[in-house]
Amino acid sequence: MTTTTPAFAGKIAFVTGGSRGIGAGIVRRLAHDGATVAFTYQHNADAANALAADIAAQGGRALPIRADAADAEALRGAIGRIGREFGKIDILVNNAGILRLGDVATFDLAAFDETWAVNVRAVFVGIQAALPFMAAGARIINIGSTNAHRMPFAGGATYAMSKSALLGLVQGMARDLGPRGITINNIQPGPVDTDLNPGTGDFAAQLHGLMAIGRHGTAAEIAAMVAYVASPDAAFVTGASLNIDGGFAA
Repeated sequence: MTTTTPAFAGKIAFVTGGSRGIGAGIVRRLAHDGATVAFTYQHNADAANALAADIAAQGGRALPIRADAADAEALRGAIGRIGREFGKIDILVNNAGILRLGDVATFDLAAFDETWAVNVRAVFVGIQAALPFMAAGARIINIGSTNAHRMPFAGGATYAMSKSALLGLVQGMARDLGPRGITINNIQPGPVDTDLNPGTGDFAAQLHGLMAIGRHGTAAEIAAMVAYVASPDAAFVTGASLNIDGGFAA
C-alpha cells in the first residue's frame, strides 16, 4: 500500500483575513495539504472558530487569531506569536483587503487612508514581521486583483491604485529576497463568488460580459493557484503578478 505525504506536511502558514471568502478557501486548502495554518480575522469570531473546528474535524489544524490588518502592532504581534511558537513561518499569504468605491471628486480621504492601510501597508508590515522567521524555501504570496490591470467601471480608482501598488512591491522585494531563497508573488483574482461578491445578479452579469469565461471564479480555484505558488514546483517563480480572472484582463 502506497501512502502520499501531504504537500505541506510540517509547514507553518499564516493567512491574513482568513475567516471567510477567498481567505477561508486558502486556509482550507493549505490545511488540507498538511500545513498548520494560523489565520487572522477582525470581527466574526464565530465564523473563524467554525472554520477552525471544521478543519480539525477533517484532521487538519487551523488557529484563528483576532487582529485588524490595519493595526500594525496587532498584525506584528499575531505573526510574531506564531513565529515564536512554531520557530518558523514557511508560507505567508497576505489576503486581507477592503473595497471602497466612490466618485473621485467626492471620495472620502478617510476611506482612501483605510484602503491604503489594509491593501498596501498591511502587506508590507506582514512581510517585515514574518521575515525573521523565514528561511530559504519560504513563500510570500499577496492576494492582489486583476483590477491592477483593468478597472472597467467608474468609482474604483482608489482600489485599483492599491492593488497596482503590489506589482511594484513584489518586483522590488523579489530582488531583496531572492538571495535568501525566498520567493514573493501576487495572485490576482478576477470576480470570485463570495458573500460580498455573489456570482448571480445584475452586477455579476455585467462582469461576466467583460470576461472570456463568463462566470465568477470560486475560492477553491484561487486557493489552488496559491497552493501551486507555495509549492516546491514554483521555486523559480518570483516577482510575478499572476492573473486568475477568467480572461477579465485579456
